[in-house]
Amino acid sequence: MNEIALITGATSGIGREIARRFAEEGISLILCGRRQKRLDELKGELSPKTKIHTLTFDVRKRDDVNRAIDSLPAAFSQISILINNAGNAHGLDPIDKGNPDDWDAMLDINVKGLLYVSRAVLSGMVERAQGHIINIGSTAGKEVYPMGNVYCASKHAVDALNQAMRIDLNKHGIRVGSVNPGLVETEFSDVRFKGDKSRAKSVYAGYQPLKPEDIADIVYFVVSCPAHVNIADLVVMPTAQASSTIVKKDR
Repeated sequence: MNEIALITGATSGIGREIARRFAEEGISLILCGRRQKRLDELKGELSPKTKIHTLTFDVRKRDDVNRAIDSLPAAFSQISILINNAGNAHGLDPIDKGNPDDWDAMLDINVKGLLYVSRAVLSGMVERAQGHIINIGSTAGKEVYPMGNVYCASKHAVDALNQAMRIDLNKHGIRVGSVNPGLVETEFSDVRFKGDKSRAKSVYAGYQPLKPEDIADIVYFVVSCPAHVNIADLVVMPTAQASSTIVKKDR
């Protein structure tokens, strides 16, 4: 597959595993994240398998996003696959006790960051009338759960943007779809609970959650479908999970 993929949030979790899966298939990679050391480590790991370029920026900062994308060398400038993976959750509080700083972080990263990166990449895709965008959403974008308020709102926005992007870009022949995972064991809960390892670990106790590798395999399947096939909206949960609030646990 002679493709160039840009992956945001590539330094951990789902983004890192997508990078590893794509590298196995020889897809050239633009790895994006805020942690340069982790980007360098991943580049060192994957360089024997494919061509790698790294970009260090914060998706919340529009000017930095634009400068980073504009700085791409010619060999990496024709991005054919965009994986909008960067995102996070901060806090788990009822709406009346929520921290506005947490709200800002979730809306800025999960929604505005996705928009900034997409806008920067899309001009080239539109010009070439070719491209594939995968937005990593969440089951939180399909239903709302107690104390998930603003995080759920941000992922509902991703769901709406995924639909709107597909409509707007249809005339340009650009495929747009989303993969919406349920419970995946990553650093997600560490961030949500602000370093409380015990609380984060309890989220994944008593059942088999999804692994980042599971999502990476699914994302690769989606992008490797024939050009006439667009998987527009895919929801995946561990077998133990029936909804955001119903999980069959052994204890």
